[in-house]
Amino acid sequence: MKQIILLGATGSIGTQTLDIIRNHADRFKLVAFSYGNNTELATEIIQEFKPSFVSTRSAEDAEKLQATFTDMGIASGDDGLVETATYKVDDEHPVLVINALMGGVGLRPTLAAIESGRDVALANKETLVMAGQIVTAKAREHGIKLMPVDSEHSALWQCLNGEDPEKISKMIITASGGSFRDLTREDLQHVTKEQALHHPNWSMGEKITIDSATMMNKGLEVIEAHYLFHLAYDDIETILHPQSIVHSMVEFTDTSIIAHLGTADMKIPIAYAMNYPDRAPIGNTSALDLAKLGRLDFKAMDFERFPCLAMAYEAGRKGATYPMVLNAANEEAVALFLAGKISFLAIEEIVRAALDEHVGVEGAGVEEILQINDAVRVGVRERWG
Repeated sequence: MKQIILLGATGSIGTQTLDIIRNHADRFKLVAFSYGNNTELATEIIQEFKPSFVSTRSAEDAEKLQATFTDMGIASGDDGLVETATYKVDDEHPVLVINALMGGVGLRPTLAAIESGRDVALANKETLVMAGQIVTAKAREHGIKLMPVDSEHSALWQCLNGEDPEKISKMIITASGGSFRDLTREDLQHVTKEQALHHPNWSMGEKITIDSATMMNKGLEVIEAHYLFHLAYDDIETILHPQSIVHSMVEFTDTSIIAHLGTADMKIPIAYAMNYPDRAPIGNTSALDLAKLGRLDFKAMDFERFPCLAMAYEAGRKGATYPMVLNAANEEAVALFLAGKISFLAIEEIVRAALDEHVGVEGAGVEEILQINDAVRVGVRERWG
């Protein structure tokens, strides 16, 4: 039995995690969770899973929950996320913190969980993009497992099982190409939010779906892979694969390639991290039928077509605080696009401007990273909002 602390329970990854807990009550127990604004769904989760502690974004929502659930611990805001990640559980069963938050807000609770000696299943890629060196060093210091939940990184993790990391030649991360993979740069001039949110393969939240369309999501994954697997950026390749069946591959020094294949279902990597080092049936997911699929297609990445991916490689290679600026500017730009305030192509324009104007800070600590992060966000909103 693992005790699960779930950060971001009402989002796409969060609800799929709850489905796994629901189907495997003999393996997992939800003891605490956080959520943003969806109090209606959060209330249903509380009634079904009966956790001991819940955190919400607003103090007002916290007060309303406390009036209804008088015996449950409740907190709010950024401090509430840290309280949730470090919530005291019984010592009889292992605890796993699953970070399914979206955006830079996931950094503090990840570090808090690590410093509490808890293994972390990480679906919040921004944590590593913002402060990968700090987070991975803390994980090593406290001897905890940092387990990737992204389908691509879970695939790489599984491909490396039993392998010598010194024998890796390169990693190959696949990309579907997103909602607009068949459109030219000219075609992208007038695309709409509704079109951008229609992903051909995956069912995801709004922000990550837009990131998939710009290919920024793949860029963030490259930076994340750099920190998770300690590989140089020149040894992390991205390739277009429209079917989203091969999630990632590892090429070794003898030119052998090991690939991870599976259906486009996030419950597979979520369950792998939750059950690790074991595997267990997931339920409500279909096995891959290769004969029915018939073919797999791959195409070289076009960095001129997807400049956000090129900027991510650039920021990663520069290091310092550049990856954090890339992420902060992108988050604000995507929010502006979803609010109808900018065009789709303006997202990359905003990120480019933020990178060009930034002077990187080497060796920045968490507080300085967060201060720069906030300043970049304010700057984007004031200039473009």
